[in-house]
Amino acid sequence: MIIIPAYNEAASIGAVIAEARRLRPEPIVVIDDRSTDETAAIAEAAGATVLRLPLRLGAWGATQTGLRYAHEQGWGLVVTLDADGQHEPSGIAAVIAPLLDGRADVCIGACPARVSRARRLAWHYFRSISGLSHEDITSGFRAYNRAAIETLIRPAATLLDYQDVGVLLILRRHGLSVSEVPVLMKPRSNGKSQVFASWWKVAHYMVVTSILTLAAIGLDDAPSEPYEY
Repeated sequence: MIIIPAYNEAASIGAVIAEARRLRPEPIVVIDDRSTDETAAIAEAAGATVLRLPLRLGAWGATQTGLRYAHEQGWGLVVTLDADGQHEPSGIAAVIAPLLDGRADVCIGACPARVSRARRLAWHYFRSISGLSHEDITSGFRAYNRAAIETLIRPAATLLDYQDVGVLLILRRHGLSVSEVPVLMKPRSNGKSQVFASWWKVAHYMVVTSILTLAAIGLDDAPSEPYEY
């Protein structure tokens, strides 16, 4: 299943869905994070199933909603795409290949060249304090297998604000393997990053992610049964 979290992406969501439908046979689910524009209507018109959230949850909360929906529907492999047009659906085959081959539980579509020097320095900082080795830790272009999905729908993951470092730490502490493959990414077709929209948001992201990295996130291991929601 292809999951696309979206907030006010009316200008790009239709083209993203159209391209994904042209290249891939899997169902597409858009999680509308309380958009105030026509994102949901355009996504439905383009052929996606749309889950409309009753309140804003942020990018990770919307993504986790999609993972829970996929799990409920019986899907054991999920790909997440951004709604802003950066991620090329043509890269899905490369991102899911390590999961299909049994080489990884999660795969990140990596494109470090897309970001500024300042953001690469932030990545270096988080890698140094977390021990993570992944080159592109903020990419939302990812594939998750059933074990990863069942890990990330649990309560410990619900507390996260962002999908990058905290999610990777939870996956690592549950013994799941994460790989990366290079993919092409385009500049955003409109708007700007919700995380890096202002210096205040950047500061909030850095502080919150640093705390998550230094805390014992993910160590409250959930019961062996999948989380019921």
